[in-house]
Amino acid sequence: MSGAHSSTATGGRPGVPFPSASRIAIVLAAGRSHRLRAVTGGGSKALVRLGGLPLVERAVRSLWAAGISDVLVVVGYNAGPVAAIVSRLARAGPVRAVMAESWELGNGASLRAAQSVVEGEESFVLMTADHVFSEGVLTGLMSASAPAVLVDHHPDPETWEEGTRVREREGSVVAMGKELDEPAVECGAFVLPTEVFAHQVKAAAAGDHSLAGAVSGLAAVRPFRIVPLPEECWWQDVDTPLDLSTARRRLRRSLVKDGDGPVSRYLNRPVSSRISVALASLRPSPDVLSVLAAMLGVLSGWALSVGAGIAGGVLVHATSILDGVDGESARLQMRASPRGAMLDGVLDRIADAAILAGLGIWALRFASAETCLLLTVAATTGAILSMATKDRAAALTLPQAPERVLGWVLGGRDGRLLLVTVFALAGLPVAALVAVTATSAVSLAARVAFVRRIVRRSR
Repeated sequence: MSGAHSSTATGGRPGVPFPSASRIAIVLAAGRSHRLRAVTGGGSKALVRLGGLPLVERAVRSLWAAGISDVLVVVGYNAGPVAAIVSRLARAGPVRAVMAESWELGNGASLRAAQSVVEGEESFVLMTADHVFSEGVLTGLMSASAPAVLVDHHPDPETWEEGTRVREREGSVVAMGKELDEPAVECGAFVLPTEVFAHQVKAAAAGDHSLAGAVSGLAAVRPFRIVPLPEECWWQDVDTPLDLSTARRRLRRSLVKDGDGPVSRYLNRPVSSRISVALASLRPSPDVLSVLAAMLGVLSGWALSVGAGIAGGVLVHATSILDGVDGESARLQMRASPRGAMLDGVLDRIADAAILAGLGIWALRFASAETCLLLTVAATTGAILSMATKDRAAALTLPQAPERVLGWVLGGRDGRLLLVTVFALAGLPVAALVAVTATSAVSLAARVAFVRRIVRRSR
C-alpha cells in the first residue's frame, strides 16, 4: 500500500487554476441546529468535527482544494468560536469572517450579510458549512458560469425526502423547492450572480428568509445550468446525528484509492482506515506518521536479520498497515502536499531496503553468501524499479497502467510486504527474496509493456 499523502495542496491551498468567473466563495455557517443538539450540546453545528476537522474548516479547505482563491465565512450563532477557527485558517490561506446580524431569520438573511463583500463580482460560489463533499465533487462546478447548481440525479430515499428538489427543462433547472415532486435534488452548492440578492430581498418581503427562497426566485427568471454529481462521488447534508454518522462512514470508505491492489483494499485499508479515523481528533502530522512507519520498517529489518521470523513478519505487516495511515490522515485533514509525498516515498524506500537487507542477512543461515547477496540485490532493485516506473509514468503524464489488476501480481509495495510477512512467519527468508524478486520483475515488465503499447497506439 502506498501511504503517500500526495495531492496538489500545500498548506491547504492547491495550485489549481481557477476560472476568473468565480474567484470568491461564500460559506454559510451562521445557523443553529436544533436537530443536532445531542451532538453540539447547544453549540454551533459548524464546530462539529468530521474526520478531525470542524465542518466549517472542512468546507473552506474543500473550496481551496477546488481552486477558490478567496473564501468568506458568514457567522452568526455562536459566532466567536466559529470566527476563531476562521482566523486560524487565515494563516494557511485567504479566508475571512463576516457577521450576519439577522441570522435567526434564516440562511437567506445570512447570505444577505455577504452582499457588500461580493458586490462588483461577476459571480460567486455558495455552499453551506453543513454540506460535506467527497474529493473532486466541486471541480465541475468551479468552471461553470453563473447561475449553476450541483444536482444529484440519484439521491437515496432519505436524501430525497429531506432535500430541495429541482425541476429540469431542456438541461436547465427552472424551479427548486421541497414541495416539488421531482426525482433530483440540489446538493447545496451553487455558482450565483449577484442579482440573487435582489431575489433574496423579494423573498424576504414575502416572509421567506430561506436560501431556497432566494435561489428559487432566481431560477424562475434565469434557469440554472445543471452540474451533475460525478459518478462514484458522494455528498451529505449533516442535519441529524444519523446524518453525521453516515458522513463519517462515507468519509472512511472514501479513503480507499482507485489504484489499491487486493492486499490494500481487502486486508490493509479496513484496518488502517479505522486507525486513521480513531486518530483524527488528535490531528497527527502526516509527516510524523511517515517517519514512524519508516522506523517500524527498520525495526522489522533488524528483527529479520537476527532470525526472529515471527516477530519480524508481524512487524513487517504492521509497517504495511501503518504506511497507509499517513496518507489517510492527510486526506482526512485535507493536508496533502507534494513535500509530504516526497518524504513518504523516500522513507518507504529506506524501510524497504532495511527489510530486504534483514532478509538477506537471515538467509545467510540457509544459503551461500553469493546467493544471498545476489537475491538481496535483485529483490531490492526490482522493488525500487517497480515503484520508480509507476511514479515516473505519473510525473511524465503517461498513461497509467491498470494498477488494481497488477496488484494481483503482488509486485506493489503492499503485495511485496505481504509476501515477506508470510515467508518470514514460515521461516523461509530465501523463498521470500525469490518471491519479491519474481513479483517485482513481473510487475515492472507488465507496467512498462502496458505504457509502451498505449503510447504507440496514440501516435
